[in-house]
Amino acid sequence: MSRLHGTKDFWIGALRTDGPAFAAAVAEAPPETPVLSCPGWTVADLGRHLAGVYIWARTVVTAGTATRPERPVVEPPAGLSPAQWYRQEYDQLMTLFDGLDPEAPAWNFAPQPKRAGFWPRRMAHETAVHRWDAQLAVAAGEPIEAKLAADGVSEVLDTWLPAGRRKSSGQWHGVVQLSATDAAQEWYVRLRGEGMALLDTATIFDHDDHHARAQVTGTASDLLLALMGRVSFDNLGVGGDRGLLGGLRVG
Repeated sequence: MSRLHGTKDFWIGALRTDGPAFAAAVAEAPPETPVLSCPGWTVADLGRHLAGVYIWARTVVTAGTATRPERPVVEPPAGLSPAQWYRQEYDQLMTLFDGLDPEAPAWNFAPQPKRAGFWPRRMAHETAVHRWDAQLAVAAGEPIEAKLAADGVSEVLDTWLPAGRRKSSGQWHGVVQLSATDAAQEWYVRLRGEGMALLDTATIFDHDDHHARAQVTGTASDLLLALMGRVSFDNLGVGGDRGLLGGLRVG
């Protein structure tokens, strides 16, 4: 298992691609256009949401502390369309990230070191998935780039699930193997009731209990979109106990 270890430059590079693509899709669609992958949301809602998320990320990073800051109340500026507001917040976020020290203290929601480097990664994946959402709304969806999507799968497994951000509560027991066909990567996840552990290939064959009870195979983009609740696992190759897959969903 050769998991990617991204860098600030890698995630900023992804933001430079997906951010403008998101803005273009939001600007193209009428504001009331439904976002099929986010039931109940319109394209305008999506633009406002991501602008607000960027403001929150800037608030956390600039607080200069590992303690969670107060989340600001965000109101869309008068006179700006959702696409214009998003672009304004995107430009400010990118300016901040360009000069960011990844080792500076900054709160995050995960059981990880409270460092600023968490946030370029989080914003890159938030933007990539919502770019896909926005493009789907205008019938122009493109897959998430394979290396970025593979890192997004890793983020679900090393950040979202350990933080307890599973979509639904439940008790799952067994190992799931995820394989990205276009990124030469695989992940083994042990589900233990409400908990989980991401296994290393150096140890997964120590005894029979490590053998996967479910296997999921697909492109890195489809794996990530399935974990984030955008597409069904039925779109991927699934073997074994399908019931375990509910324990991996975070969106």
